[in-house]
Amino acid sequence: MNHPMAVAQRLVGILLMLFSTTMLIPALVSLLYRDGEADTFFISFCVTLAAGIVTWLPVRAVRRELKLRDGFLVVVLFWMVLSLFGAIPLHLSSMPALSITDAVYESVSGLTTTGATVIIGLDGLPRGILIWRQLLQWLGGMGVIVLAVAVLPMLGVGGMQLYRAETPGPIKDSKLTPRIRETARALWMIYVGLTLLCALFFWLAGMTAFDAVSHAFTTVSTAGFSTHDASMGYFDSALIEGIAVVFMFIGAVNFALHFVAWRSASPMHYLRDPEFRGWALLALGVTIACTLALLAAGTYTQPGNALIKSAFQVMSIGTTTGFTTADFTLWPSFIPMMLILGSIVGGCGGSTTSGIKVARFMLLIKQGVREVNRQVHPSAEMPVKLGGRVIPDPVIQAVWGYFSIYMGVYAVVFMILMAIGMDEISAFSAVAACLNNLGPGLGEVASNMATVPDIGKWALSLAMLMGRLEILPLLVILTPAFWRR
Repeated sequence: MNHPMAVAQRLVGILLMLFSTTMLIPALVSLLYRDGEADTFFISFCVTLAAGIVTWLPVRAVRRELKLRDGFLVVVLFWMVLSLFGAIPLHLSSMPALSITDAVYESVSGLTTTGATVIIGLDGLPRGILIWRQLLQWLGGMGVIVLAVAVLPMLGVGGMQLYRAETPGPIKDSKLTPRIRETARALWMIYVGLTLLCALFFWLAGMTAFDAVSHAFTTVSTAGFSTHDASMGYFDSALIEGIAVVFMFIGAVNFALHFVAWRSASPMHYLRDPEFRGWALLALGVTIACTLALLAAGTYTQPGNALIKSAFQVMSIGTTTGFTTADFTLWPSFIPMMLILGSIVGGCGGSTTSGIKVARFMLLIKQGVREVNRQVHPSAEMPVKLGGRVIPDPVIQAVWGYFSIYMGVYAVVFMILMAIGMDEISAFSAVAACLNNLGPGLGEVASNMATVPDIGKWALSLAMLMGRLEILPLLVILTPAFWRR
């Protein structure tokens, strides 16, 4: 059997078996803290491993060169299947005792690094459940597929097509090292190194070892889950907020840039990258505007306090992380909306963030300016440039196509939420929070998504998956042309 579905089935089986091993980590944590949830994770491990074996066995002998079309199918199937199996411990656990809908929503939110939770009472949850939520986000941050690409070649499976289907942004068609396995390993070495460094700084700043590791998982991955209902505000520490700002910023930068800068031991590669410069200037400008607005409104009277609160919230929302240290929904009204709209832009391509990405945003602006100038000089040649390079028109068209599809998906999910009874502000921000993999919203979803009806949670779960996969891979496999031989 050499049908594309057989190839996808074999890979999903292998990846499920690999994923099952991650459930042993929270099982060990549960044993260490004696929270009573070790059996939950052991059962989940057995179920996931068995499902992987059953999926893999019938097609274990299938051998065919992996094509890009197969890559799209495997990536979409795996993220959907992964979300379902990631929900098993959350559903089986007596705390927080989630329904199937809520467990799947929480799992999708974790793996897509959204950070929008339906759980109330995080401070009292078993440590095993808490670390599982954080681990899901950490795995989703760089992309489980990229991790698998580093391992699959040893199992006789090529990985470049998976890498191209999974990895968004500028590094989609380029390899940092000659072999794709080495590329994936290089990215993960950087990712793991940054996580360990972040955990060390959090611990030195006063967090417990458990909280330091947990929050390092979700800071570097720009994800946003916390082990406390008050999020980062629980620690009430300007130093911890400052450390989080630095590592959220690092997580929002193209990891290809991190690799090149590390390999050459020169930070100049960052400054030469137009997307990095655009992202840094945007973050700085919004932070200054937010700080001045908070001081003018009297929300904070000390400039230093206003600056750290602004910088943290701007970086948290702008990188689609979603941590909070203050109830920013009570700030002057234009600030929360400005931050939510800013999450649509997100961070750099090839980073752990979501949103439409800074490079696309810059090209949209440049194309808009070009169209205005064309009204004055209709016959003039006006190439769009980014970083001194002329951007081909097909790329510009692809960006516009992506943006139009993004807005269409946004409108559809927004209308679904309105139809089930949510108010305009809550519905608008809930879609932004999920499609941009952000987390917090406004109105009734400012603190959590527990009040959203089940139909809305399924719609938002799909929006989170589309946001994580940058919409197109999911839509591609739904087209009749994809299934034609």
